[in-house]
Amino acid sequence: MAEYSIAAGQVKPAIQCPCTNFGARPAQADISLLVIHSISLPPGQFGGGWIDRFFANTLDPHQHPYFEDICSMQVSSHLLIERGGELKQFVNLEQRAWHAGRSAFNGRTECNDFSIGIELEGTDDVPYTDAQYLTLTAVSRAIMVSYPAIGLDRIVGHSDIAPGRKTDPGPFFDWSRFRAGLTLS
Repeated sequence: MAEYSIAAGQVKPAIQCPCTNFGARPAQADISLLVIHSISLPPGQFGGGWIDRFFANTLDPHQHPYFEDICSMQVSSHLLIERGGELKQFVNLEQRAWHAGRSAFNGRTECNDFSIGIELEGTDDVPYTDAQYLTLTAVSRAIMVSYPAIGLDRIVGHSDIAPGRKTDPGPFFDWSRFRAGLTLS
């Protein structure tokens, strides 16, 4: 399993990918929430680099009918874990990525202001890979060390902060397995 470290919001050794879909966090923002998401482009398909293009605003609407509806959206995530466990960073962890949308956690709205978002390449109806769990566990541990306000009780799914609007990471995400990995020393 890879070892990850974080310095000045950069995750090492994540692959750094250009992205302009981010902004400054509000003054006095405390990074205190980790949100797990899933994404596949086109829906249900893996690979192809489409997620990278989506976050970089270079998705060609002519490559797939689904892309016509989403190519003008400006979204991002801090990190993406691909099916093989590869880790990519799109937004510095100190910046505000655009991953949560309208959201709330413990009565606090606009979760993008105080959260880090990790996308898993996947869908609600396909199990995630062993490699993804290994990478997710390792990078989440590094995040928890660098941002101690993020405890086990502050790691949630997109569905938890946007219920009724989002379902990811879905029923095939094994929360018990993930949390067990975080508590091992």
